[in-house]
Amino acid sequence: MIETERLAIREMTPADAAFILQLVNDADFLRHIGDRGVRSLDDARRYIETGPLASYARHGFGLWLVERRADGAPIGMCGLLKRDTLADVDIGFAYLPAWRGQGYALEAAQAVMEHGRRVLALPRIVAIVSPDNAGSIRLLGKLGLVFERRVDLNGDGRETSLYVPAATLATAVAR
Repeated sequence: MIETERLAIREMTPADAAFILQLVNDADFLRHIGDRGVRSLDDARRYIETGPLASYARHGFGLWLVERRADGAPIGMCGLLKRDTLADVDIGFAYLPAWRGQGYALEAAQAVMEHGRRVLALPRIVAIVSPDNAGSIRLLGKLGLVFERRVDLNGDGRETSLYVPAATLATAVAR
């Protein structure tokens, strides 16, 4: 679907369940993104079907699987999400620890942002992030996103940080 120099970014399928089971149970995923209740391959298939696959059907985008082109190894996921509780589409990503710090997340996120703007014609792509997720916050800065405010997306009192395109924030401040 999307290719970069080192990566292939494609729609997930139920066949990706073993990888998703591992990814969503990674300690950092659980701490910064949350527990998705995925404990078995059946749970992982259900997660793929009710999450990414449902999003592709409804919106034409969702979380995509990120693989290394050299060997087809799945390393993470990156994609676009449309949440009922957020006005804009947001970018999301997660990678297994072995693949962090090698530039893969930035490479994939830049390609996904470009796809969102040029192919999907999305007017604005934002991001939400746990306030203590320093690695993701650094990546958002490299994507040109800046902190705007804290938001409670689920009405549960747990706030997350909203990052918006720097140009959008500058325009709002100028008004």
